[in-house]
Amino acid sequence: MTIGQTASKTKAVLLAAAALCLPGAAWAGPAETYYERAFVIAADARCDLFAPRIDAALNAATAQARGAALRSGAAEADLAAAAARARARARGVSCTDPQLAIVRTRVDGAFSGWLRTPRMVFPGARQPWTANRVRSTDANWRLQQMSVVGASPVAFGYAGKGDAPGLTAVVSFVGRSRPYAARIVLRDPVRVPRPWLAGDGLVPVSARASLWATGVSAADPTLLAEGRRTGEAWRFPASAAAALERLDPRETFAVEFHFRDGSVATASFEAGDFAAGRAFLAMGTL
Repeated sequence: MTIGQTASKTKAVLLAAAALCLPGAAWAGPAETYYERAFVIAADARCDLFAPRIDAALNAATAQARGAALRSGAAEADLAAAAARARARARGVSCTDPQLAIVRTRVDGAFSGWLRTPRMVFPGARQPWTANRVRSTDANWRLQQMSVVGASPVAFGYAGKGDAPGLTAVVSFVGRSRPYAARIVLRDPVRVPRPWLAGDGLVPVSARASLWATGVSAADPTLLAEGRRTGEAWRFPASAAAALERLDPRETFAVEFHFRDGSVATASFEAGDFAAGRAFLAMGTL
């Protein structure tokens, strides 16, 4: 390839990024959108293009694009290769390239709207993640997905007071019996390195990893499901979030509640755009 051809391809990538990295570029295929947003993130890492809150918005949009691409049928290996190509292309772009300045201006303008967005729903195949950046003096849900076990509602996500919510499951069990422990179960990437999409999306017992809750307390009334007066809030370690982000958005994970009689109640959740929701929260409260 000649120098002129290389420059021409680089300019084409920059011009595409200026359009495809923007929210609402629905005419672009999910895989192409993911590639262009990955390119802009890589260019930002080299050239320090954006303020931290724009970075967070762009990361949320990129994670959302990745999830959309996987749900549309793109292979995870292909997306990993696309991200590698995006990083390689970004390394070949000068930080003073005028086309890169156009990308920066357009991304700043488009994602500044995300900075003013208080709530966002990240749809999934079965259940959405609902994100909330509204500041509150009461405990509230910042990122939430709903499930149920029997007749008991279960909510999972980030909840708490102030600007440091924790990974939490809130359940309101019917009856007097209460669990003594809870854990997240999900695919163990060491035993099963590829996404598990068979059946209901939850990997067999022999290939699961476990992340036990670190504590439990009475749930704040503002965290309870509608119509419930009491419930328990189970807290999980921050490290669990990284494990959930490694899942394919089409995979299932579960929260198990263990009772002293040996029984286990299981609430299933869809991994979905958990990573995009976390990145959205990283923009801070409003």
